[in-house]
Amino acid sequence: MLTFMRTIFAAIVPLLLCAAQASAQSPLAPANGKTIDLGLGYSYVSQGESLSGPLGLNGGDASVTIGYSRFGLKADFGYARSSNIGGTQSHNTVRSYLVGPVFHATFHHRFDTYAQVLVGAARVSGPVPLGGGSYLLGGWAAASAWAVGGGVDYRVSDSIAIRSGVDYMRTSYFDSTLALRGQGNIRSTVTILYSFVKRSRKRRLA
Repeated sequence: MLTFMRTIFAAIVPLLLCAAQASAQSPLAPANGKTIDLGLGYSYVSQGESLSGPLGLNGGDASVTIGYSRFGLKADFGYARSSNIGGTQSHNTVRSYLVGPVFHATFHHRFDTYAQVLVGAARVSGPVPLGGGSYLLGGWAAASAWAVGGGVDYRVSDSIAIRSGVDYMRTSYFDSTLALRGQGNIRSTVTILYSFVKRSRKRRLA
């Protein structure tokens, strides 16, 4: 777990540093003033630590971000589902409710990078493998959750952007002894963002 988290941070930090350096050299400054962004898109969750083996869950993601310049506060709501687990005809679901800070580093007039740390809760449901090919059907658990990650925004216009991001998301579910334990997930999202308050990008003077 610790090694995995170090890998995540090792990948994100250099990206942000490079973006910040490029931003300083760019002829365009980052967005100024208050912004309100609404996001809606597709989410893919890989449950790499699932007891029934790696699972791929598909679903949606919605978010609201209130920001000022490079910083923002984000509320994120996700839902993903995978069907027919272990031949049981039952499905796994992950519902997440997260909130936390977002940091943007603009390096081009149409591209922004961002990093985020979100905390909250998640409700995980699905069959519980008991060993020997048997399952306990209909289990669910609601517990604290968190996610850390980042990605890139491509701004189509002052009001619309396309966001692609990856997060490591930590949830909890039951093991074969019916004890609640941590569960690691990789969440990938592709989202359309709409800015209700248009971004103002002013040119720097030479």
